[in-house]
Formats: sequence, C-alpha cells, structure tokens
Amino acid sequence: MELITSLIDFILHIDKHLSEIIRDYQVWTYLILFLIIFAETGFVVTPFLPGDSLLFAAGALIGAGDTGLSIYLLALLLFIAAVLGDTVNYEIGKYYGAKAFSGKIKFLKKEYLTKTQDFFAKHGGKTIIYARFVPIVRTFAPFVAGIGEMTYKKFISFNVVGGFVWVGIFLFLGYFFGNMAFIQKNFSLVILVIIFISLLPAVIEIVRGKNKTA
Repeated sequence: MELITSLIDFILHIDKHLSEIIRDYQVWTYLILFLIIFAETGFVVTPFLPGDSLLFAAGALIGAGDTGLSIYLLALLLFIAAVLGDTVNYEIGKYYGAKAFSGKIKFLKKEYLTKTQDFFAKHGGKTIIYARFVPIVRTFAPFVAGIGEMTYKKFISFNVVGGFVWVGIFLFLGYFFGNMAFIQKNFSLVILVIIFISLLPAVIEIVRGKNKTA
C-alpha cells in the first residue's frame, strides 16, 4: 500500500520529483530517464511506471531552463530507450509466450493479455504505434506481438515509428507549453488530464466490449 501511495505521489507531483532528480544527479538524469522509459516499455511487470507524464514533465523542466540538459539529446536517448524496450518485450513474448500469464506472477493479469489481443485484432500491426499512447496496453502490445505471428521485420518498423512519435509529441509538448503560467500553477491537474486522455481509448474499448456482450 505504501508503494502504491508513493507511486501516485510521484506521478501527480512528477515535476517536483523530477526537478530534485535533475538537481541531485545532473548529467546522470539522462541515464535515469532512459532506464525508466526502457523498463516501462521493456518489461511486462512494470506497466505502472510513468511514461506520458514523465516525458511531458521532462520537456517542461528543460524548457524552463537551468537544468543543464539538452532537449534534443534527451529526445534521442528516450527514443532509443523506447525502441529497445519494445524490442526486448517482443523477444520476451516470443520466448515465454502466454505461459507468463498463468497466474503465478501477480502483476501479469490474464485480462491485460486479452485486452491487448483484442486491440491487435482490431488495429493489426498499427497497434504497436497506437499502443504507445495507451498506458498498460503500451507495455503489453510488444509482448503480445512476440507471442503472435508478427515477424520482427514488420514489428521493428511499427516500433520505430511509434517510439519516435510518442517521445516527440509528449517531450516537445512539455518543452513548448510547460512554461505557460496556467500549466505551471496546475501541473498536477495537467498530469491527470494527460493520464485521463491516455486511458480514454482503453475505457471506450471496455465499454464497447460490455455493450456487445449485454
């Protein structure tokens, strides 16, 4: 329970926590952010890590200046982290398959696998791109791609495009608009809105699914 509370606090006040990380670790912040993005996309047991909000907050802080970090270098590193993360996840899915969702691992719920498979059935290979913008699905999509019939050659093209668009949009949205007075005064609210918008497609799919079975 304490871990969940700490995670929620980190996400809602991610600008303050990230600012502390930059202050304390300076150039090592590049590596810390790289590892967070890599882990969130690379391991099916870490779907709870912040992605969209982290990118936005990082862009906003760099846009405000005085961080000593380069927005372009960070964009490149996080793009690489996102692509590598999905690639590792794809290979894990290819190796372990659906056996990982046997129930032995607490974080891996069968419903997550089912929802992602449904997403694939509807959107095909483009799911790898779309999923970048949907928390949880973002983590499970490359894993399911590895389980399925998708070849790595086809997967990597969607992976690269998805990683580029996802990192670019959220990082530079924060960079260009994070300094607006309204956003700075209501940063936690902005983060909640980002999370809500990101989760909206998944919620719509769930509602549609329930209406079909009703």
